[in-house]
Amino acid sequence: MPRELQIQVAPDVAANQELLQQHIARLVQSNVSDIQHVSILKRSIDARQRSVKINLKVAVYFTDEKFTEIKIDLPDYKNVTNTQEVIVIGAGPAGLFAALQLIELGLCPVLIERGKDVRGRRRDLKAINRDHVVDEDSNYCFGEGGAGTYSDGKLY
Repeated sequence: MPRELQIQVAPDVAANQELLQQHIARLVQSNVSDIQHVSILKRSIDARQRSVKINLKVAVYFTDEKFTEIKIDLPDYKNVTNTQEVIVIGAGPAGLFAALQLIELGLCPVLIERGKDVRGRRRDLKAINRDHVVDEDSNYCFGEGGAGTYSDGKLY
């Protein structure tokens, strides 16, 4: 049975299978050669501090355990750059899913968002909370990711 671990690593370690196996081997006080496979079960980004970390939940299969790789077929999205354009108003959840559906149908979505991107919104929200100055186009309601970006705590 694989051993499940919750670990926090630097982005370069999370992106490289060899570095990840070396890190896990050190954690479990084992040799890298004893690790047959590492499956990432869950991944999240912790960007609250200056140095960004990746939180991983992994399943570690050692050489004495049976491991069968499961092949997952991801969708193969076509290049829709030169196809008919369709305007999508709003880059909230509904707008993003509408854009995805259009790509799946072979159409080129053009997203139009009233507000700013997430980083720009952070500055505007800081101004709302600190100085009580509201930008009517970039606030809790308007901007990339929609109203739920901040109220649901999904991105920040």
